[in-house]
Amino acid sequence: MSVVSRQVVIVGAGPVGLLTALGLARQGVEVTVLDSEPEVVRSPRAAVYFHTTISILKKLGLSEEAHQIGLSSTEFKMHWLETGEVMSSDMRDALEPGQEFDHNLHFGQHILAELVMQHLARLPNTEVLWNHTVKALGQDGRKARVLVDTEEGEVTFEADWIIGTDGARSTLRKLAGLPFEGFTWPDRFVATNIEYPFLDFGFCNANMVVDPVNWAVIGRLGRENLWRLTYGEDAELSEASILERLPERFAAILPDPSVPYRIDNFSPYRVHQRCAPSFRVDRVLLAGDAAHACNPCGGLGLTGGVIDADALSDTLGAVIAGRASESVLDFYSQERRRVFIEVTSPMSTNFKRLLSEGDPARRAQDKADMFAQADKGGAEVRASSLAELIKGAAMPIGPLLA
Repeated sequence: MSVVSRQVVIVGAGPVGLLTALGLARQGVEVTVLDSEPEVVRSPRAAVYFHTTISILKKLGLSEEAHQIGLSSTEFKMHWLETGEVMSSDMRDALEPGQEFDHNLHFGQHILAELVMQHLARLPNTEVLWNHTVKALGQDGRKARVLVDTEEGEVTFEADWIIGTDGARSTLRKLAGLPFEGFTWPDRFVATNIEYPFLDFGFCNANMVVDPVNWAVIGRLGRENLWRLTYGEDAELSEASILERLPERFAAILPDPSVPYRIDNFSPYRVHQRCAPSFRVDRVLLAGDAAHACNPCGGLGLTGGVIDADALSDTLGAVIAGRASESVLDFYSQERRRVFIEVTSPMSTNFKRLLSEGDPARRAQDKADMFAQADKGGAEVRASSLAELIKGAAMPIGPLLA
């Protein structure tokens, strides 16, 4: 059986894994990314990058191309289905001091992954290997190893460090013996990509629809007239018949269901509020959904994952270069977990509650509070403002820790 040696192996070629790889590779670290899929996954996933995330893309040399690709947006609207009321806000009216960018960007998560891969290909000692399925893990204190199924047979990858960014169902997390504590929402979420003239009906590029049954998150996916409409349904309903139920659901959500729409793609999935008890087990590290997963209402999952990638590539790069002790990896694990438990998970849970609140009295109070905040120009009404809180404490790295 062949053995391949690398400084760092990353399991999972989604945006978090690839951004972590790019952050390390730009520091001269030798990185291999493994993924069980044959190529970048294109099913409907996250598509909005908050201004905090754009700053990280700029740090990695991606911002200029991301702006050429994506749609810049500053507006947010909340629509109450039962009354037709709309609350509008603009992030430029209440932007936190010192922010590098005054807007968000909209474009598909798979496009970001492909952009990062282009940059990785320009750097030495980097590779992304598809159809590589991890099935076993071992470590001895000096090295970590994964046994991988490939099209050519089994291969062992040995590395100084192995990082799991392979999603909420993370194989690496399970092999490391870490539970995924929390709960799974009873709803099934259905993410659809559709063509529909939302702008003609007073929608902006980022919207939430409030209703105890027909709640939805509606956002433009880029510069074209393609939109992500995500809604929830009873998970007991058959997945196989989702397309049969779509017209009835769209009739309730769309502002004018008589106007034709085209479904480009759709993806059903279960949603979790879960977190591993640690993001480090010796030489195995976790980031993104492999470490923590939340519902997508508010778009905080990808934001937290990108911040993880930035923090982990900085800390691990400093350890490899001898500028920091391995203890900074424990700080990474503890701080990023604290932020998820104390900030990200409660915030995303509240967004989900706000959208689908079943108690009429509380729903009315929520609406009154949201309009009051909007009238004050309050940043509280915007997920992009709250994303600033997800940054957490700075990683304690630098020459003084050598």
